[in-house]
Amino acid sequence: MPEILIKKISKTYISDFKRVRKNAVEDVSLKIDSAEILGIIGRNGAGKSTIIKMIMGFIMPDKGSIIIDGKKPLDPDSRLNVGYLPENPYFYDNLSAEELLQFSSYASGLDKKTAKKRIKILLEQVDLYSVRKQKLRTYSKGMTQRAGICFALVHDPDIIILDEPMSGLDPFGRKMVIDLIKDLKTRGKTVLFCSHILNDVERICDRVAIMDAGKLKGIFTKQQILESEGMEKMLIKVVKDK
Repeated sequence: MPEILIKKISKTYISDFKRVRKNAVEDVSLKIDSAEILGIIGRNGAGKSTIIKMIMGFIMPDKGSIIIDGKKPLDPDSRLNVGYLPENPYFYDNLSAEELLQFSSYASGLDKKTAKKRIKILLEQVDLYSVRKQKLRTYSKGMTQRAGICFALVHDPDIIILDEPMSGLDPFGRKMVIDLIKDLKTRGKTVLFCSHILNDVERICDRVAIMDAGKLKGIFTKQQILESEGMEKMLIKVVKDK
């Protein structure tokens, strides 16, 4: 069953200017279960993106361990079943959305028939099918973001990691992405994402992890959040109390 297990990871950076050591992540343990949607929230610099980069194997923890679907991040096979959208994705803007997804699907080992079917389904879900042949440079930020989500999902992975997936989206685009994420859960996918938009986190997630200054302050279920009168009050209370 696809899951992510994070055990007591820490990561320290050294600033370029003053050579000061800073704890980006400190002694964090998390488990994201199969078919679960887990959100990570916190202020800028809380360590959210650093955790995602360690899960993806872009950087290594100084301490602790990470297991993705039974494999370590440095094992290339650990990413075969993972879809990833970075916080600030960059795509070759002379490609069309269709060409971008063709590249992603072929790189993931999909045959042409399967790739064509997946591309059509995804672009229709995010309302980009009618403009699929337009170059990405003609897209708005929100349209590019929706194309990026399709890029992460085209090979139909069982584990999806999204860093600020709602960035640049208008309310209509956000609803499409929310519906898409909910659909992933109904199909048994495991989803981990970071977001600054608390309402979206509250609506989508089964559980929410709150980070502050590199530390995990708590993990809460949807029911606990509702009992605390919403995500915003929960976040303020947890950060203030701890």
